[in-house]
Amino acid sequence: MKVLHIPCLDDNYSYMIIDETTKEAAVVDPVEPHKVLRVAQENEVDLKFVLTTHHHWDHAGGNDKMKQLVPGIKIYGGSVDNVRGCTDKVENGDKISLGADTSILSLHTPSHTKGHISYYVTGKEGEDPAVFTGDTLFIAGCGKFFEGTAEQMYQSLCVTLGSLPKPTRVYCGHEYTVKNLQFALTVEPDNAKIAQKLAWAEHQRRVGLPTIPSTIEEEMETNPFMRADLPEVQEKVGFKSPVEALREIRQRKDNWKG
Repeated sequence: MKVLHIPCLDDNYSYMIIDETTKEAAVVDPVEPHKVLRVAQENEVDLKFVLTTHHHWDHAGGNDKMKQLVPGIKIYGGSVDNVRGCTDKVENGDKISLGADTSILSLHTPSHTKGHISYYVTGKEGEDPAVFTGDTLFIAGCGKFFEGTAEQMYQSLCVTLGSLPKPTRVYCGHEYTVKNLQFALTVEPDNAKIAQKLAWAEHQRRVGLPTIPSTIEEEMETNPFMRADLPEVQEKVGFKSPVEALREIRQRKDNWKG
């Protein structure tokens, strides 16, 4: 399984997942379809379907055009998310096959939107899995609770995504990493791993490279929202429950002027 970054709009990423045995491919959130097709042609792959994480225009806005440009292409999206152009609705636990060796598991990860889906992708034995988290989990951050609650985001981040294997590569919808790590240091100023990753991320951006993917293990070490379970983080924000701590961290981030 190979994953290609496709930078879109100002700070979005679409991703192309390629089954290397068959050269069949899927694309996650193809908001700029012409760019996606150019990448498909350059890599000589057969584009089979679209995986939509959620209904916001900067993720689902290219779906109708994809249907025009690739007749018969399937568009997957969450069953309760009203995804534009959706042909095949998915529920939590639904599985999709790509090519010979690639399997995709739909994970319902609500809060940013009610029907947000993250896609957990496994390839050949020995390959690290990947998860495409849209706007639920960002590198060192999480999405705003537009249609859900802190309880739902806790379940999505710390239970559903937090239970994935630690080496799982995390591919999120936006390049927000530097700002997220700067904020994370305001929550845990003495966390050396956050400071180290911030220095690395700043260098990546200076030389024009993405900061994505991360891994689930790295997120557990540096993402304050995924660390809300920890007593030391709860103490820093003045709450003794993971959900209350996560809610407080989100409110602080919403008001942060960094």
